[in-house]
Amino acid sequence: MDLRNLVDSLISEFGESEWVEFKKDYYDSQLIGEYISALSNSACLYFQPFGYLVYGIEDENYQIVGTKLKPAKMKGKGNESLEPWLRRLLNPRINFFIHEFLYDEKRIVLFQIDAAPDAPVKFQGISYIRIGEHKHKLSKHPTLEKKIWNMSTFKKDWSAQEAKGAGIFDLELDALIKAKIEYKKKQKNANFYHEIDSWDDLTFLNKTKLAIKDKLTFATIILLGKPESTHFINPAVARITWIIKDQNGKELDYHHFDPPFLLNVDRLFAKIRNLTIRELPDGTLFPIEIDQYDNWVMREALHNCIAHQDYRLQSRIVVIENPDDLLFVNAGVFLPGSIEQVLELDAPQPIYPNKLLTEAMVNLNMIDTIGSGIKRMFNIQKDRFMAMPEYEFSNENQVKVKLFGKILDEEYTKVLMKNSELTLFETILLDKVQKKQKISKEAHQLLKKKKLVEGRYPNIYVSSEIAGNTGKKVDYIHLRGFDNAYYEKLIIEFLNTYKQATRDEIESLLMPKLPDILDEKQKKIKINNLLSNQLGSLKNKINNVGSRRYSRWKLKNNRDLTNKS
Repeated sequence: MDLRNLVDSLISEFGESEWVEFKKDYYDSQLIGEYISALSNSACLYFQPFGYLVYGIEDENYQIVGTKLKPAKMKGKGNESLEPWLRRLLNPRINFFIHEFLYDEKRIVLFQIDAAPDAPVKFQGISYIRIGEHKHKLSKHPTLEKKIWNMSTFKKDWSAQEAKGAGIFDLELDALIKAKIEYKKKQKNANFYHEIDSWDDLTFLNKTKLAIKDKLTFATIILLGKPESTHFINPAVARITWIIKDQNGKELDYHHFDPPFLLNVDRLFAKIRNLTIRELPDGTLFPIEIDQYDNWVMREALHNCIAHQDYRLQSRIVVIENPDDLLFVNAGVFLPGSIEQVLELDAPQPIYPNKLLTEAMVNLNMIDTIGSGIKRMFNIQKDRFMAMPEYEFSNENQVKVKLFGKILDEEYTKVLMKNSELTLFETILLDKVQKKQKISKEAHQLLKKKKLVEGRYPNIYVSSEIAGNTGKKVDYIHLRGFDNAYYEKLIIEFLNTYKQATRDEIESLLMPKLPDILDEKQKKIKINNLLSNQLGSLKNKINNVGSRRYSRWKLKNNRDLTNKS
């Protein structure tokens, strides 16, 4: 192992992360044991084979400065040598290596720690975890702890289990024929392409990894099995349910689809009303006619549900068709942890909940071979000027993906039309703004610099420059509001007409006129500032003749100030 290159790689590619910790000289035996637990568990969560604890590197600027740590001379509690003491107190007994070497004459000590294998790793009976750059007790984060247990379960491929007693006659003939057609499309450049037609059914299933040594698997039943063949995978459930709802969420119709999923995906999509979008919300014609949903994006969403469904949970995959969106729901956990990580890495996952099923779906041309299908979904939506797919993981045993079938904010759409050079990252940030989702201050500054947003953080919206260029001036005024003189004039006119006004009456007068970007509480604060003269120039014009709690506003000297405001 080239330890120098390893250190360079950890610094340049990762820096301090959930599975990499840099330190200089801050150490004791207890702390090292806790870090081994935390880094091992975090490495498991982030699909890394190892966690690393590196002494001799500044954790703030990653400068290599050397360390005084000498593990061979350290003792654990009870005067036991450090390494055997650590190994004895780790449960389960994971492996780790301690490397001591010089980097440009500076002493480096590197602990290379195996990722947690079958359960969270404990030190002295306590499991730890890294969140960002900080170490915590895992017990305070039960969702992460459960995820580690699930990860160990996923290493045992459920879909690769033998469907005992199942044979070729339990498969749908049309599904088998389609599987061969799709496999040939996928392998058109393979040197064995011309041999495919000569394979018998069992050879074909072995080659596509649907069968293992002539034995049909759970994956075979899910993709190619007859509807009545699902008893081979009991008590697991393989079913997709399509539901259509109206604007009020009332269920209008539904249909169940059992295996073979290879065929029934098409039958499900035939149910979906994929209308054509011709107009923007303001009535202007869309520059191109597009379908509500891209066919490839829909299929990728559903195929991901099939590939990553935790069938052991005995739950259905559900596709809900609403008037303006499609919702895909599957049981299980989202192993990458976040969409941002998937889009950033753009690489296959090291672990899949159903590895054999996933590989078979790749071979049958159902899902992307390089693991970048999600990123392609986002890019397609960007190119169609539509909202980004929305992922939800609020239920730890469920993954939801929503595809939007309407334009949410025409300003967002027009920005994408006019700015083809926007990166996917920038587009995702802009999409969050149109959905009124909070973005970081740094992200806000990025969009602001490009003149894509306006407003005071976090209440930001599409910029006035874009609004003006696209004829959305009325909507912009609703967002920005009027100047204070306008509100003062309304109050003066009201008092001239009705002689006095309570606080509630003034709020009723001004609330509808204040910017839409403000919430109700913020609007009340602005009114209070107006009346208390923190804003505007009402001090010399009106007076509260009531109490502070029950205010009653009148014009000073009861003068008509309509034309002087």
